[in-house]
Amino acid sequence: MARLRSPEGCPWDREQDHRSLRHCLLEETYEVLEAIDRDDVDALRQELGDVLLQVLFHAQLAAEAGRFTIEDVLQALHDKLVGRHPHVFGDTSLETAEEVLREWQALKHRERGQMGNDPIGDVPRNLPALSRAQVVQQRAARAGVARSEEETRGALEQALAQLAEGPSSGRRTEQALGELLLAAVDLARARGVDAEQALRERVDDILAARRQTKSERAAPEHQA
Repeated sequence: MARLRSPEGCPWDREQDHRSLRHCLLEETYEVLEAIDRDDVDALRQELGDVLLQVLFHAQLAAEAGRFTIEDVLQALHDKLVGRHPHVFGDTSLETAEEVLREWQALKHRERGQMGNDPIGDVPRNLPALSRAQVVQQRAARAGVARSEEETRGALEQALAQLAEGPSSGRRTEQALGELLLAAVDLARARGVDAEQALRERVDDILAARRQTKSERAAPEHQA
């Protein structure tokens, strides 16, 4: 990576910065998810390498600017893994995955508090909207400030009623749809369903059914 960024390296690589590489990291991450969904081990191996390349690229940029190195990245990761697993590297006893998850979240909460971060408000803005909403609501639930399922169903009904009133201003419709989606995501959270995955699978089902219908319609013509 250092050679690619050197004067004797690649002109494209030399022109990049953290911001210009944002879309690359996002695209490579989604390709990893696609390989996982297809259960394609060969593609997963390839795509994980592409994600690792992005990590190396950003670390090299930071090293050139005198900010941090890839060694610093790895050290921070090492420290986090050790600190977040006191039941493995310390004397804490945790027997179940649920206990581990609660301890992990408690440690994250304390770390954010020490850094002055809001554990609910610092969810990355660039997450897909459904995923971001669900993470916010999950954290709110752990903080004891989430809506009950009954309140969530009431919000759904209210948003639907507002939309059923008929055409309104674009902003009002947008707000009602936003509340409808937020309540739907909150209901998914309460039922233990990943909203992003649920919608993705539903869209895939619709597209698969559409392809099947087209195939069935085309078959007689092909036979003729």
